[in-house]
Amino acid sequence: MPKVLISDKLSDAAVQIFKDRGIDVDFRPDVGKDKVELLKIIGDYDGLAIRSATKATEKIIANADNLKVIGRAGIGVDNIDRVAASKKGIIVMNTPFGNMITTAEHAIAMMFAVARQIPEASASTHAGKWEKSKFMGVELTGKTLGVIGAGNIGGIVCERARGLKMKVVAYDPFLSEERADKLGVEKVELDDLFARADFITLHVPKTEQTANIINADAIAKMKPGVRIVNCARGGLVDEDALAAALKSGHVAGAAFDVFAVEPATDSPLFNLPNVVCTPHLGAATTEAQENVALQVAEQMSDYLLTGAVSNALNMPSVTAEEAKVMGPWLKLADHLGAFIGQMTEEPIEAINILYDGKVSEMNLEALNCAVIAGIMKAGNPDVNMVSAPVIAQERGIKISTTNQSKSGAFDAYIKVTMVTKTREKSVAGTVFSDGKPRFIQIKGINVDAEIGRHMLYTTNEDVPGIIGLLGNTMGKNGVNIANFTLGRNDVGGEAIALLYVDNPVPVKVLDALNATGMFGQVNALDFDVA
Repeated sequence: MPKVLISDKLSDAAVQIFKDRGIDVDFRPDVGKDKVELLKIIGDYDGLAIRSATKATEKIIANADNLKVIGRAGIGVDNIDRVAASKKGIIVMNTPFGNMITTAEHAIAMMFAVARQIPEASASTHAGKWEKSKFMGVELTGKTLGVIGAGNIGGIVCERARGLKMKVVAYDPFLSEERADKLGVEKVELDDLFARADFITLHVPKTEQTANIINADAIAKMKPGVRIVNCARGGLVDEDALAAALKSGHVAGAAFDVFAVEPATDSPLFNLPNVVCTPHLGAATTEAQENVALQVAEQMSDYLLTGAVSNALNMPSVTAEEAKVMGPWLKLADHLGAFIGQMTEEPIEAINILYDGKVSEMNLEALNCAVIAGIMKAGNPDVNMVSAPVIAQERGIKISTTNQSKSGAFDAYIKVTMVTKTREKSVAGTVFSDGKPRFIQIKGINVDAEIGRHMLYTTNEDVPGIIGLLGNTMGKNGVNIANFTLGRNDVGGEAIALLYVDNPVPVKVLDALNATGMFGQVNALDFDVA
């Protein structure tokens, strides 16, 4: 009988699901905060069900000799060491859709609160004052709302705001015009959003691209009197810069549910007038907590009893039998998607996937999901193989597949073509007999490139000196090259290079290469090769 530990607070109904399915369950909601005790007992369990309090660290996972699955009742898995879990063969699941409405509603509530100064007015009235003239608010009707990130939660916010008769402009590199029309919003560039919005709300994950997406320079581009709402992730807004803008009056108000450091016991935003703060309550409703708890209990039970995998962040949703054959091909599909995703900044309109040879007879649905997830993870690290196709559909991205029998030198290969309004970009790969995925074609240029954790991709005219230039630049900056692959379409034509390096390529290397004027593109790439 499988044995599951619930180390955080989950509903009684979720506990009962495990019991009803014939799983031995220990409900110990306080052990997650006791690292010593958790380390001591974790080896006894097949499954670990958690919320955010338990930290499934590398040390905990190292002691989890029998653990097969970690289930997170919620979206974020920052409290789980996914790399350590993957290396140990432990599946990490989350529940990506259980709290979307709740979080979106909280953002709308915060917008109302800051528009009408409700918390301060409430505190004043509780104090026995009657300061009616002090709390002059603004209406939402007719105002322009700028939504940064129009995915699952941001899309719901757009719909709710349209119901409030607001004009909505949205910035999201992955938002298609078709999806924008369906939401009734205008798709704009970020600077345009800053210039036009009366209210701004953020609904993006925190990545290198989105960290401090609202900073002093961004605030300077905003209209005077703007109000800013963040119920997404801490660190998307420079809190010091925002505090300065609030004090100067350029920003009229702010409402924050998330902070750069949590628990937030101190912040530059605290105690400023017309700043509404809540302690990360976005998902804190009875309905949302119940939904994610029930969902994670069902998912973990299904896996432990039948081997079915749902909402896994580090394993495809395929049967155990399929995984034995498809594992390397699923990894290749993810790498091909990741290459496309990291090379694309404009909205994707279509993804075309070609399966050639024996791979065309495999579980193409799972392979498609792996490609799409690889693409989407460039903009949203929380995306997995289950949620990626849904997100792609919501954004109006058309997915098409083509199967064909063996047509060339390889027994099988996969080719992914991405289509935007202005260009098409393709990449193809295969799996060699050693089980390792390889890139075999990029932009129609044949290559033979081993895929590493950290890579550098460049394009240039086929002229002498490029190899030396790349090598010298890497050497001068202490970057060791593990593998170097070149390709060209013709003598003197377009050429490409793929360098597999030991460590992430520093920004100064990218800047140095761009400064030479010899390269059309210079891109640092990262691939999950665990």
